[in-house]
Amino acid sequence: MRAQSLFARRLRRYYFWYTGSFIAFVALLAVGEQFGMSAGVIGHVFLFATIAIYAGIGVMSRTADVSEYYVAGRRVPAVFNGMATAADWMSAASYIGLAGTLYFSGFEGLAFVTGWTGGFVLVALLLAPYLRKFGQYTIPDFLGARYQGNVARVVGLIATVLASFVYLVAQIYGVGLITSRFVSVEFEIGLFVGLASILVCSFLGGMRAVTWTQVAQYVILIIAYLVPVTILSYKVTGVPVAPVMYGTVLGQLSEKEEELFTDPAEIEVRRQFAHRANDYAAKIAHLPDSLDAARRALIERLNQLRLENAPAREIAHTERALRDLPRTTEQARAVWERARTEAIERSRIPPRHAQAHPGDTPEKRDISRNNFLALVFVLMVGTAALPHILMRYYTTPGVVEARKSVFWSLFFILLLYVTAPAYAVFAKWEVYNNLIGSSIAMLPNWLASWGKVGMVAIEDINGDGVLQLAELSLNTDVILLATPEIAGLPYVITGLVAAGGLAAALSTADGLLLTISNALSHDFYYKVINPSASTQRRLVISKSQLLVVAVVAAWVASLRPDNILFMVGLAFSIAAAAFFPALVLGIFWKRANRPGAVAGMLAGPAVTLYYVVRTHPFFGGSMDHAWFDINPISSGVFGVPLGFLTIVLVSLITRPPPAEIRNLVDFVRYPRLPADDPGLHTESKLPPT
Repeated sequence: MRAQSLFARRLRRYYFWYTGSFIAFVALLAVGEQFGMSAGVIGHVFLFATIAIYAGIGVMSRTADVSEYYVAGRRVPAVFNGMATAADWMSAASYIGLAGTLYFSGFEGLAFVTGWTGGFVLVALLLAPYLRKFGQYTIPDFLGARYQGNVARVVGLIATVLASFVYLVAQIYGVGLITSRFVSVEFEIGLFVGLASILVCSFLGGMRAVTWTQVAQYVILIIAYLVPVTILSYKVTGVPVAPVMYGTVLGQLSEKEEELFTDPAEIEVRRQFAHRANDYAAKIAHLPDSLDAARRALIERLNQLRLENAPAREIAHTERALRDLPRTTEQARAVWERARTEAIERSRIPPRHAQAHPGDTPEKRDISRNNFLALVFVLMVGTAALPHILMRYYTTPGVVEARKSVFWSLFFILLLYVTAPAYAVFAKWEVYNNLIGSSIAMLPNWLASWGKVGMVAIEDINGDGVLQLAELSLNTDVILLATPEIAGLPYVITGLVAAGGLAAALSTADGLLLTISNALSHDFYYKVINPSASTQRRLVISKSQLLVVAVVAAWVASLRPDNILFMVGLAFSIAAAAFFPALVLGIFWKRANRPGAVAGMLAGPAVTLYYVVRTHPFFGGSMDHAWFDINPISSGVFGVPLGFLTIVLVSLITRPPPAEIRNLVDFVRYPRLPADDPGLHTESKLPPT
């Protein structure tokens, strides 16, 4: 106990000096900017300095000890585990995507805040202390012991890899987005620059290195998140307390929305986008003749331009249009359907920021409310079932510390989540007041900079040379990253925000990558294929799997599959459907058995993935196939109840689990057996019956 206390005091001293040094580093760069340091240099310094910090911690934390590699020696104090969990949790979706979602969705975006924070209540009440008392290393470990063998373990392993991989791709995508923008390299190169930092931490020291790196990353990301919005709050309201003051600005924003949405020029622009959507619908209806007609028209236009010696720019534009024209009927259908959907979105008046469950009819308002509740449910349950989050509670010294670390996790996450709504309101206020209505020829440079990486698009559809709201297309993920530039803040703040975004993406990517590689090496190779493998061989297998998974995830991310928030939402739905019923019933219902758990862990994710494929445009689906008009991001709302029902029904019609399994449930559930029973720390034994 005394050694643990000394260890905690030493950690507090180290990270106090680290935090002070980072603040001094930012101040030094701010002074350098005043003396003429260029934006490019500031961006490079922020990026490579922070990556060097994380790599340094990874090198210093390298280990060949199995317990240190998998669970950081089970000696992480509650406060620091809370910081590491918060960094592990606040991924690119929370850091980059949440403010943008609240910007576009307003009240509806609060489903993410409510669901994600509510999930930690479920973690504290239903899972964390019991999994910590069970011990071992991974979630499939618990499933294998509770449900008697390798069948449940392997099914849990597959679900772990699937959910974590989807989540991992989203984080690496965020890394590529940040590095490509702030270091001016190709997106694909930016992916592998960030990947190098991820690998140094997780490859050398496993959970030990990842834990201490994530604490350092939390310090950077929370400073990076709070500083810009605090300055912006002072600029707009005169008071530097954003969570308190944004309500005043929200009232003014509502008045501005009324002015913009009723502007005749804005109405005309949206009418033209509606016509475009109808044109695309007609083209889709008349395929393949419409594709042939479009190709002939472009060829004739190009020939005419060449005969008339038209300007080179006009000829090049027509050549590019011909080159980009879909080549097959199927490709044309997909491309034109996406274009039609985008035109429909631009033709609609956005929801008012403060309006709850928007819709122009009672039926649409009901659909909006149902989607809000479904998303809250999926995010809560998904949070309580994410393997890379639950693994963090294996690293604490005991059950009490596990409970405390959930509290600290919520506290550190709270600092960001109460600020995200303020970010959205202040950013929207700046865009509506200082950007909309401006001359397109005189727009600020940040629009062109983000346009180069495909995050911003402007189309003067009515040709009046003035930017209307419908003519501006902003990617959800750009709102936070571009807020300092939108508000005209010093570039050092922009670099700081990018460093925070990188910290958020890297911290979660580290945890996810380690979760996948540990599941493959520990749960598949060691537990299923070669139980007699030596410690050294197990670590070699884990590190080799880590490299393979990292490269594959980077390759998938380079395809830019979708926005970050949807990919993360899909990972939550998969994890919720696969794990939550099996874990909760495994802890609280002795009658749950192996056939029931396996059936439930297969049925839940199966219906979840089926629904996503049927309804999401990326997979060729359509909301015409939706059940109860639920959006694909909330597909887990169907998989979780099915998982519970399947486990209960199959368990009741099959043989009950044996006495030793019922005793395991008692051991995990009740404090009468010591939390640090030595039987838990040997991988071949269950607790004594």
